[in-house]
Amino acid sequence: MQQVSVINTILVPPGMEAEAELVRAQYVEYFSQQQGFVSSTFYQSLNREKDGSIKYVNTVVWASYAHFEQVVNKGFENLAGENSEGMRVLGKGFPEPILVSPGQYIVISQQGNTG
Repeated sequence: MQQVSVINTILVPPGMEAEAELVRAQYVEYFSQQQGFVSSTFYQSLNREKDGSIKYVNTVVWASYAHFEQVVNKGFENLAGENSEGMRVLGKGFPEPILVSPGQYIVISQQGNTG
């Protein structure tokens, strides 16, 4: 099976950084207990937007797309993004006006030093 990476960009207005980071931490805690969870990495932009907001990028790697689907399940079917355990997935758990743009990706190329 091929791993799948869920990559979310998160645009956070000034003053909401701590709240966004807390929500993300709660989700990673939940995801890390689910079958097929591999890892999560959280990035913060070095630069702010003109309006003072800041971008984050959160990645969650799943063992396969099927594992990702098991966790999200009913979240695909409703506007609240709520799965069968009551978790709001697909970026829906962040309070407004935080904007989340979720996406699912596979690795098609990777370079780096292994030594």
